[in-house]
Amino acid sequence: MRGAHRPAKGGTPMRLYRTDLAVEAAAEFKQRLPHGVSMQEQTRGSARIIRIVIDTDDAARRLGRPRGRYITIETPPVCESNGADDATHVCAAELKSLLPKSGPVLVVGLGNDRITPDALGPRAARQILATRHIPRELAARTGLGALRPVAVIAPGVLGQTGIETGEIVHSVARDLSPAAVIVIDALASRSLDRLGRTIQLADSGISPGSGVFNARRELNAATLGAPVVSIGIPTVVDGETLARDILHDADDRAAAPGADAMMVTPRDIDAVIDRGAKTLSFSINAALQPQLSLEDIVYLTS
Repeated sequence: MRGAHRPAKGGTPMRLYRTDLAVEAAAEFKQRLPHGVSMQEQTRGSARIIRIVIDTDDAARRLGRPRGRYITIETPPVCESNGADDATHVCAAELKSLLPKSGPVLVVGLGNDRITPDALGPRAARQILATRHIPRELAARTGLGALRPVAVIAPGVLGQTGIETGEIVHSVARDLSPAAVIVIDALASRSLDRLGRTIQLADSGISPGSGVFNARRELNAATLGAPVVSIGIPTVVDGETLARDILHDADDRAAAPGADAMMVTPRDIDAVIDRGAKTLSFSINAALQPQLSLEDIVYLTS
């Protein structure tokens, strides 16, 4: 679970409004985006797609996130069946656009499966179709010769394993030499309305644990030697951010003492995680194995 801070109007990061969503960081600039930031919007079915590109260091500093492409998909709540098909197909298409066309892929489910709001990554990883171990001859005989090699891990968290997530992922990536790495993680938003309703994809990498001020070794192209695409759904709002947003007050006295140590999650978080994990796993499987139908994917992963 990650997090970032709201940039000030002059470009200097402020301590307020922690969010992982590039679309929320860009919204702070209203109708005038900084130089080096571009935004496009599109509607497809019930999904609204917002594509943001940050292509200068100054723009990255002002928005408080690395250079790269950020794709936000706004949908009906992912815990509802209505609109789920739209979200899956749109997410698969957008993910495919960020990945190399061929080569093995490593999928990493980040998070702590024992803490529901942080369990999105591990639970989605369980539903990814792993194919790297299938011999080519066997795949060809069963009509699956076009399967793309995919490996999946859910490395847990430091408190469970005693090993940094980055160390585990780096070691696996070094041995497998994937063409790309897909990282699934729960995100933080500054708005309750976005919890379970937004999917973000990015090709800028990810910093595990930063959402709870526990940032670890970054997972990106520089550290792993392969393109890294992150994908996630916001499941929490920082307590201090929520208090200030409700009060429409940026004063340091607005939030109660200790609010900055709290994370707020919706009452139906179990449904949000279950449906979100299915949506993301189906999207990833569809992007990596486009020759398979969703029915085929369900059969092969069940």
